[in-house]
Amino acid sequence: MIRTRVSDVDVVEAGSGTPLVLLHGIGGAAEAFDAQLAGLADRHRVIAWDAPGYGRSADLPGEPDLDAYADAVIAVLDGVDAEPAHLLGVSWGGVIATRVALRAPELLRSLVLADSSRGSGRTTEGRAAMGARVEELRSRGAGAFAAVRAPRLTASGAEQPVVERVTALMSRVRLPGYRNAARVMAATDHSARLPLVVTPTLVVVGTEDQVTGVAESRALAERIPGARLVEIDDAGHAANQEKPGEFNAAVRDFLAEVDARGGVPC
Repeated sequence: MIRTRVSDVDVVEAGSGTPLVLLHGIGGAAEAFDAQLAGLADRHRVIAWDAPGYGRSADLPGEPDLDAYADAVIAVLDGVDAEPAHLLGVSWGGVIATRVALRAPELLRSLVLADSSRGSGRTTEGRAAMGARVEELRSRGAGAFAAVRAPRLTASGAEQPVVERVTALMSRVRLPGYRNAARVMAATDHSARLPLVVTPTLVVVGTEDQVTGVAESRALAERIPGARLVEIDDAGHAANQEKPGEFNAAVRDFLAEVDARGGVPC
């Protein structure tokens, strides 16, 4: 794997073929996609970022909105010459990916939304929950915060090494980056705009996702024209890390179909 830096954003790259760009969740980093970097690199040029404010990437200035994160993705696509790309986002990363698809569909071959949502701004409870998470991180510190919260991201029967890895990744979050991500999530509701997505879309969710939930992924698939839904049995919110074989197979098959027809809408 090769690690490079584009406009203050660190990215990890492996393989060759049509580009597949990966956006991690609010408690993750590029390493959350190790299984995809290894498992999909035989057919794709797989590129995973550390989102701004995460991992080795610099914070965005000021109080960035969702469009600022979408701009950062677009800058990466241009900086690594990955246009048009398949764009896959997990959870918060899926919300960013949706905004990119709405703003710049010409840059994308396909859209994959994994254990994602329309945004936490859809409900009063969702907005409050994002604020509470920030306060918990501030008061507990990243290590204790991750020890309490990260196990909820995996299914009840998840193997202990997977739980430990998810926890370790979350224990590295930085308060400024997490706070910005949570604020953006609390301000976002894509519900009304989903019918405007023209990019071929796959929605993937673990059947035991207790964070965003299966119902939310079904809502995404129902509202995005032509979207396909795949449910991964016995996986939680971190389905791509818990069940990488099943997850990668679903993504691989979908991307192959899109590439075979030249990336045109379903």
